[in-house]
Amino acid sequence: MKTVLITGISRGIGRSLAERFLAEGYFVVGTSLSGGVDLINHNLTVLKLDLRTQESISSCAQEIVKSGKNIDMLINNAGVLLDEDETTVVVDRLRQTLEVNLLGTVDFTERIVPVMAPSSHIINISSTAGSLEQVGKTTHFPGHYPSYKISKAALNMYTRTLALRLKDKGVVVSSVHPGWVKTDMGGENADLSPADAAQQIFNFAISKPETGQFWFAGKKLAW
Repeated sequence: MKTVLITGISRGIGRSLAERFLAEGYFVVGTSLSGGVDLINHNLTVLKLDLRTQESISSCAQEIVKSGKNIDMLINNAGVLLDEDETTVVVDRLRQTLEVNLLGTVDFTERIVPVMAPSSHIINISSTAGSLEQVGKTTHFPGHYPSYKISKAALNMYTRTLALRLKDKGVVVSSVHPGWVKTDMGGENADLSPADAAQQIFNFAISKPETGQFWFAGKKLAW
């Protein structure tokens, strides 16, 4: 039985991803801020993880390493959007955003890399909001949520650098745009349900993509 590690499974895309992988026969190690989730399955373990604190990251990663499981897929799904209505960078908000979307995610991933299985797949849930090619276009709300955009652009660079580092080990690293999804972050007017997004991400996760690329629905996106 293969094991997938998914951060942020208490709701939205993360929860739907956990449900999809469980339905497909995977063992799921999920994380949430509280360490619990309203989802019960004998192939599910939920751990407490707060990406804002190094102590929580270290404790969660240690539990995973001590379990002795090799991780076949790591999906870095947990993230925050704290400046949806802002058009200028508020430095405190930027710090808070980077702590979760970049620094905490990188710290956690680096601690998990040693237990990634051969031919495994690391997926960073990103956004076209972090695409340098797309920034400023009307479909991406020019000028809005700058801290979120900065964090996702930086996460994309982490995908590229980690992919180069792990290429010879056979580990694929990808950035994935989930689409505009009906979640607390995406809002009710979004195009996709969390289940729709999870299905697309699942299909991509089990494929054999080129490492170090940016994807949506199986197609490459411009950085």
